[in-house]
Amino acid sequence: MLHILTVLALAATPAASVPADDRTPPDKAPSSMTNSEIKTYNEGLAMTHPYYIKCRKIEESGSWVKKARVCRTNEQWKQAWAQGNQNARDTAEAMTRAPVNSSN
Repeated sequence: MLHILTVLALAATPAASVPADDRTPPDKAPSSMTNSEIKTYNEGLAMTHPYYIKCRKIEESGSWVKKARVCRTNEQWKQAWAQGNQNARDTAEAMTRAPVNSSN
């Protein structure tokens, strides 16, 4: 039990390489960075930090196998999510306001 608590305590302590407050956004697009560049950039950042880079595999339309690797900072993922939700709301609103064809 003591071993588990020690491991949890060590995992909770942040790495002290670069202060997270001094970090700037990545110089190039996260999707164009290699995995090792992303790992180096993320070192010392909390997973919830706005500049922490996360990658996802997204299925490409028309293919059963092909997937695109998309990497963005948390801030960019948040903006993309908000924009997608706004687009969905706009579409739903436009559909409810659409005129009804009464000639039939």
